[in-house]
Amino acid sequence: MPTALVAGWALFLWPQSVTAQYVNLLQGRNMDRWMTPVGEDVDRGWQFDSGGTLHLAGRGGNVITRETYGDFELWFEFRISERGNSGIKYRVRSYGQQLLGFEYQILDDAAYPELARDQLTGSLYDVFPPMTEPTRLNPAGQFNTGKVLVCNDHVRHWINGQLIINELIRTSRWLDHIRRSKFSEREHFGRNRSGHIMLTDHASEVWYRNVFIRRLSSALPGGDGLTTKS
Repeated sequence: MPTALVAGWALFLWPQSVTAQYVNLLQGRNMDRWMTPVGEDVDRGWQFDSGGTLHLAGRGGNVITRETYGDFELWFEFRISERGNSGIKYRVRSYGQQLLGFEYQILDDAAYPELARDQLTGSLYDVFPPMTEPTRLNPAGQFNTGKVLVCNDHVRHWINGQLIINELIRTSRWLDHIRRSKFSEREHFGRNRSGHIMLTDHASEVWYRNVFIRRLSSALPGGDGLTTKS
């Protein structure tokens, strides 16, 4: 495991057999594991600095993983610019002319006090707000550690070790929130069981480092393979 992850993951205990399953989505400081929405190589906007951090400077467009993921666990560190807006989407698929999926929102929360809480950092964007207030979000310009875990129709988000989204897909509560969201007119939104991971371009500078993913099996002990403590 890269030493840079140790501090960010200090709140979690991992068996060695579990950590060995992770894949580095930024391996080699290149975008080989990513592509544009039309399947082309990523050749603009998204660049690596000398320390290996991925930086969106200028317009690079949304980028998606070349592989698709069903049940998975995703760890990442992110930093957003002042007044910045971005996000990581998952289980992304095509809805007509658009690629959509669930989104781990990334925002300079302090710059947008007028927004509803389901549009703040760590929310399941426009569907569910963080269940804890305040969250452990560090201010714009500082790195945060995010985590998304999806398994057995169970969706969870963390921010800096704090569990803030804990919901079940397909329940009446879930469907009610979808009906009241901007996705209400997207037929069967979010019911697909696999899709791409997307890094969004919302015309803001954003930085990512230590982006690791592992696939999960719904047959794992406890139904989700979760061994962390929060």
